[in-house]
Amino acid sequence: MTREQLLERIWIDPARCGGKPCIRGHGIWVSLILAMPASGSTQAEILENYPGLTEEDELACIAFGSEMARERFVAVPLEPAGQ
Repeated sequence: MTREQLLERIWIDPARCGGKPCIRGHGIWVSLILAMPASGSTQAEILENYPGLTEEDELACIAFGSEMARERFVAVPLEPAGQ
């Protein structure tokens, strides 16, 4: 997957997750997934704890985090209310 394809897995919906970046289709914050390896969790443990996630979802979180660390603008579409 390309970086752009990975970033398409991230969304921001002001009506969900407090408007924080989440994995598309899940109510799981990107920041939560990024914090887990820093706390010692392995990729397999993350997938085990969140069975609906895929390896690509984890990579999408890393791609988003790396873009934010560069202090670049990351275009993430807002989801229309009620979806």
